[in-house]
Amino acid sequence: MNLTHTTIEGKISMVDITNKDTTNRIARARGSVLLSQDAFNKVKNLEIIKGDVLTTAKIAGINAAKKTHELIPLCHQINLTHVDVNFEFKDSNSSIIINSIIKCNGKTGSEMEALSSVAVAALTIYDMCKSIDKSIIINKIELVEKSGGKSGHFIKGKND
Repeated sequence: MNLTHTTIEGKISMVDITNKDTTNRIARARGSVLLSQDAFNKVKNLEIIKGDVLTTAKIAGINAAKKTHELIPLCHQINLTHVDVNFEFKDSNSSIIINSIIKCNGKTGSEMEALSSVAVAALTIYDMCKSIDKSIIINKIELVEKSGGKSGHFIKGKND
């Protein structure tokens, strides 16, 4: 088996992307944060003492995408062309759905940036709400779609 992040001797190595083609790449990821009814209502009504939870989480998610190469040891630094993080309130179970879209034009990248963006946005929601609810659940962070590069187009549910 040929592993991409190891040398022939089995040592860890960053993948050499020197000869890869530059392509437009897009990745979408999502996750959810399950809160108590009280915390959910306070986030929704902008009543969290620390401030506007979702604006703060959006900024955190954007920053995480920009710094993914500093967090994940073998990720390449990529030139992002667009990052967006948005949120949906799901009243039926007091959860917030986080969606991230990452765009770049490069030789690699965007999936890890999208996943990192969702994860850090979720952790930010937790941090801002933990004084009200320490039982918050961060759930199901996943890649939803990816296009560009030689591995082709992936859509969750169609390719797995």
